[in-house]
Amino acid sequence: MKFRIFRFKKVESTNNSAIKIIKNSTIDYGMIISNDQKNGRGQYGKKWISYNGNLFVSFFYKYDNLAVSLKQITKINCLLVKKLLSSYYKKKIIFKKPNDLLINKKKICGILQEKISKLNKKYLIVGIGINLIKSPKLKNYSTTNLTELLNEKVSKNKIEKQIKRIFEVKLNKLLK
Repeated sequence: MKFRIFRFKKVESTNNSAIKIIKNSTIDYGMIISNDQKNGRGQYGKKWISYNGNLFVSFFYKYDNLAVSLKQITKINCLLVKKLLSSYYKKKIIFKKPNDLLINKKKICGILQEKISKLNKKYLIVGIGINLIKSPKLKNYSTTNLTELLNEKVSKNKIEKQIKRIFEVKLNKLLK
């Protein structure tokens, strides 16, 4: 199984784009990438602040053939993103339930999962936002970004390829 890539310059949100593709196509595995998103969403209806240069990506896939529960896949998805970040940042990265990753008590990544159904098929959409070059100023959270932590800019294109590969390998292992 490989994710088909859908690349956009600008979207409302990568999760919304995934929903449209699922509803209007026969594609079961996709990866939405956008340079900019106007109305990124976070957990509990919160807004995800999307700065140009940061990573905005959503994966979608059929989950009725997975050998794990949705609760387990939530944790697995966070651990997959943590694995990616750990290849760059060698110090401690904390998983904060339900789906945030923190470095030095500062948020670097958020993950939003949504379920939808189409013609008796169940799909999971996994939206991932990673602060690569700029951190939003949030009222209740301190934030950080990978460039700040490493004192060097990372290749967004390289990270996109790495996260795609990490998700494909893990999902292939989880399919029944």
